[in-house]
Parts: sequence; structure tokens; C-alpha cells
Amino acid sequence: MTARIGVVTFPGSLDDRDTQRAIRVAGAEPVALWHKDKGLRQVDAVVLPGGFSYGDYLRAGAISRFSPVMESVIEQAKAGLPVLGICNGFQVLTEAHLLPGGMLGNDHLHFICRDQKLRVENADTAWTGDYRAGQEIHIPLKNMDGRYVADEYTLDKLEAEGRVVFRYLDVNPNGSLRDIAGITNEAGNVVGLMPHPEHAVEPLIGTGRTDGLPFFTSILKKLVNA
Repeated sequence: MTARIGVVTFPGSLDDRDTQRAIRVAGAEPVALWHKDKGLRQVDAVVLPGGFSYGDYLRAGAISRFSPVMESVIEQAKAGLPVLGICNGFQVLTEAHLLPGGMLGNDHLHFICRDQKLRVENADTAWTGDYRAGQEIHIPLKNMDGRYVADEYTLDKLEAEGRVVFRYLDVNPNGSLRDIAGITNEAGNVVGLMPHPEHAVEPLIGTGRTDGLPFFTSILKKLVNA
């Protein structure tokens, strides 16, 4: 049976179709979910895609966190459903308290769009099993509010528990504390990151590499072998 991965569209989502395509390229079935849906249509995993949901009013992700679909996402994520938040989706996950910390405006106060070098710090999550710890990859990055922040206690805890999943290399593009580009929850089923793996799954688009494809093959293998 083909794994079904839901992709939520909020008002202002930009990368939902790209994410659906990445899921299809990996061999799974993308399922379109609308922000007003109250159920998840029995999907096996969920991706919250990038964009500017609700125009990033109040704070990035602050309004989307209260969309009807998020009630189901939060409930099922706490029960073990794999959830990936990409860029704006990462912001929504912090606002929903599925991941700790928060996102602020880039320290240089400008929108950034670039190919970004990352180091994989944790290859044991539901979304990173096809990487290896220490692997260096290139993933497109585009954000205005990408600066990850948390108090020192939270940062130390993330480090000690191995919950920093990705770290920026060569340059810190937005001022994120400790060069953090992505994190996971304690169970490893919820992952959030600012770069966009869905833009690096085919050689002809994005970076011209396929460094983002393992996100989607990782979850497919996880679901098939569950």
C-alpha cells in the first residue's frame, strides 16, 4: 500500500505544490489538506509547507496555529504521527508548541534567498534516516523571519539530547542562535527546519542537486517498515 503524506495549504502558502511534487518523486502519495479541514483524511504523515501563511501577521505562523486542521495535527503529532514543518511550517510548529523556541526576523532585516550549506546533526528522526550524521548537504533557503531563538536552558537541552537536526555551515544566514537550522521533538517524529528540501529533489531545479530528496524517502521507508 502506498504511503499517504498530507500537505496542508494555509492562505498564503507558497510551496505546497512543490512539496506535493517532492512527495510524488519519492514514491509516496501526496494528499492535499486544507487549513479548514477538521480531519487529516487518514494520512500517514503531514507536512506543513513554506510560504507566508496569513501574511505573517502578528508573527509568522501565529494565526495558522489556530487553523482548524492544526487541532488534529497537534493531537496526532503528540500521539506519534510524523510531522515535518518547512520554513513557515517550522514557524507554525513553534507557535503550536510542538517544537520549542521561536522564530524572529532575520538579524540583517532583509529577506534572504540562497543555496545554503548544512550539516546533518541527527540522522535518527523519522525524516532524516536516509542521511548520515555529519553529512554536509546543500538546500535552498528563503525567509524573512528565520532567526531561531530560545533561552539558554532550552538550547542546552536541545544540544544535550541531540535534538539539533541541522546546523548552518560557512555562514549563518539569519542570526539563528548556535547556527541552528532545524530541530526535532523528543520523540523524533516532529521535525522543523528553515531551508526548503522540496526545492532540491531533482537535478534540474533548485540547487541542481538532490540533497533534499532523502527527507521524503526517509519518511517513506519509515512508514513502510513501521
